[in-house]
Amino acid sequence: MRAPKLAALELRRFGRGRMPRAALVALLLLPLLYGALYLWSFWDPYSRLDKIPVALVNADRGATVQGHKLTAGDDIARKLLDSDTFEWHETSDAEARSGVEDGTYYLSLTMPADFSERIASSSGGDPETGALRVRTNDANNYIVSQISRTVFSEVRAAASTKASRGFYDNIFISFSDIHGETVKAAKGADTIDKGIGDAKKGTESLTKGLAKAKKGSSALKTGVTKLDNGAKTLETGAGELAEGTQALADKAVQVSAKVRPFLKEHGKEIGQVSQLVADAAEKASDDLDKLPEAAATAATKARAASDTLAADYKLRCTDATLPAADCPALKKAADAADTAADVAQSVNTLVKNHTTDLETLGGRLDDLHTKALWLAGKAPNLAGDLDTAVAKIKALNTGAHKVAAGAKTLHTGLTTAKSGASTLDTGIGTAHEGANTLDGGLFKLADGSGKLAGGLHKGAGKIPDYGKRDRDARTEVMADPVRLASQSLHKAPNYGTGFAPYFIPLSLWVGAMVGYMLIQPLNRRALAVGASAWRVALAGWLPVAAIGALQATLLLSVLHWSSLGLHMARAAGTVGFLVLVTACFAAIVQWLNAQFGPAGRILVLVLLMLQLTSAGGTYPVQTSPAFFNALHPFLPMTYVVAGLRRLITGGGIGPVWEACTVLTAFTVAALALTAWSARRKQVWSLDRLHPELSL
Repeated sequence: MRAPKLAALELRRFGRGRMPRAALVALLLLPLLYGALYLWSFWDPYSRLDKIPVALVNADRGATVQGHKLTAGDDIARKLLDSDTFEWHETSDAEARSGVEDGTYYLSLTMPADFSERIASSSGGDPETGALRVRTNDANNYIVSQISRTVFSEVRAAASTKASRGFYDNIFISFSDIHGETVKAAKGADTIDKGIGDAKKGTESLTKGLAKAKKGSSALKTGVTKLDNGAKTLETGAGELAEGTQALADKAVQVSAKVRPFLKEHGKEIGQVSQLVADAAEKASDDLDKLPEAAATAATKARAASDTLAADYKLRCTDATLPAADCPALKKAADAADTAADVAQSVNTLVKNHTTDLETLGGRLDDLHTKALWLAGKAPNLAGDLDTAVAKIKALNTGAHKVAAGAKTLHTGLTTAKSGASTLDTGIGTAHEGANTLDGGLFKLADGSGKLAGGLHKGAGKIPDYGKRDRDARTEVMADPVRLASQSLHKAPNYGTGFAPYFIPLSLWVGAMVGYMLIQPLNRRALAVGASAWRVALAGWLPVAAIGALQATLLLSVLHWSSLGLHMARAAGTVGFLVLVTACFAAIVQWLNAQFGPAGRILVLVLLMLQLTSAGGTYPVQTSPAFFNALHPFLPMTYVVAGLRRLITGGGIGPVWEACTVLTAFTVAALALTAWSARRKQVWSLDRLHPELSL
């Protein structure tokens, strides 16, 4: 009997009663129940997160930033309540704490009282970090805690971005403020530069004026020196004249009685002496006439120089917006010039105050001149006029003494004026040197102020001045400089679709395992009649492989057309691939049962566990210990999972062809081993008649 007939005969046994038929139906439905129910239970858990009760505590009291009210806690709370992330319940902090503890809430999110204040501080001088407090309890559910970390990381990132927007906006506003202030500073520097330029012109005028004043003070000093020398000569001459007139008077009194004959005899000589006296008196009178004019000229020039310095000082140091750096030196020069002018004025005043005395002295000198001339004319007749002459000589002597006293006073005053004129000349010289130094300093200052103004204008040009629109755009970029441009190739639409390649082969393996609990791996009749080993192996493999094909078709039909709606990128390819998978699994399970008997069923479970842990169906196998990484390439479910992923979600089919090759090899190898076991089973032994273990 051929293998297909033997296989059909094996299946025909399930139609002989209710229980066998029920067992066959259960066998067909078992993968469906195992795979479909499991996938259904967590097909798309993320779409139902809004059913998970969580606590929301908003204790934020808000803050005021630049006159605007900031309520970061209220904003976040409103967005969370409007979202479908979780089932939010607004509670107090104590209620949230107890709810997370007793399981009423899976977790809680708390916005503290100073949340807005801390966010607002990012745009101030002392920034602080705002903290959202999340309280979880893994004793309630570990997965919810993991999901919450992802969700609240996004909430934190959004809040951080909002806070940093205010901080960067303040920076860009500060740039604009700095730009404006730098422009003002540049304009101020322009004004300073212009003022320094004007000051330099004034200093040049001052230097020229002081040069003229220096010439005038030198002339004044020279003139006063000459006056002093003349006054000294006058004082000496007047003293000598007084002494002479005194001697003359004394002599005239003493010898008047004796000289009469002499005068009579020597009248001519007396006339000559009188002529000499007349000439001296005339010379002294001429010098006295020039003194007031010279003193007045010196006083006028000194005062003009003083006024010039005072006017320059007032212009440069009192009325100017920015006082010059050499104002102290200019002040000293102005004071010195004023002192010299006062001295010159004192000399002039002294001369004026003694005008009467000088006029009297000049009149007396003129009188002396006249009388001396008269005496010279009258000398021949002196004898007759001796008494009169003696009287006049006495009067002349008195006047000469007064002239001597006036000349002494005049000499003393002119000596003081000479000292003042010398001080004035020295002070104006110092002022002139200071003005030259000032002019040089102002030249450097003007150069520096020009560079300052130019630098400030250049700096203002380099400092950005952002408008509101540009500032908002830059703030947006800097607050969130890196955005995630996510692109998923062949994305699974939900959680269940992503795990279907893992649970479908699991259910089919279980189907094959249960199938060989109901169907014999080796047909006993075929073994008894000595049929071919390959025929026996195929006879035991074909029924379970056929049932597996029906199981796979039924499972995919339910997953696709039910409410789950599993979408397969390559539906026909998926069905054909699963037929190969069921054939491979049936061959492997058949061999384990045929070779090891009751112990084979335990090995089937062991092999299932090893495949589940090393196939990489959930986490990448690289995250598993080295033992499972070593098993990964040698077990069939590894290739089944990889192939189903490409058939269901899409992508290149290279792994599918690789899986088909590996599964075909496993199938052929398992059938060959089963045939070898069948051949051995055709020889009866004591162990077969009395097995050590039976299930």
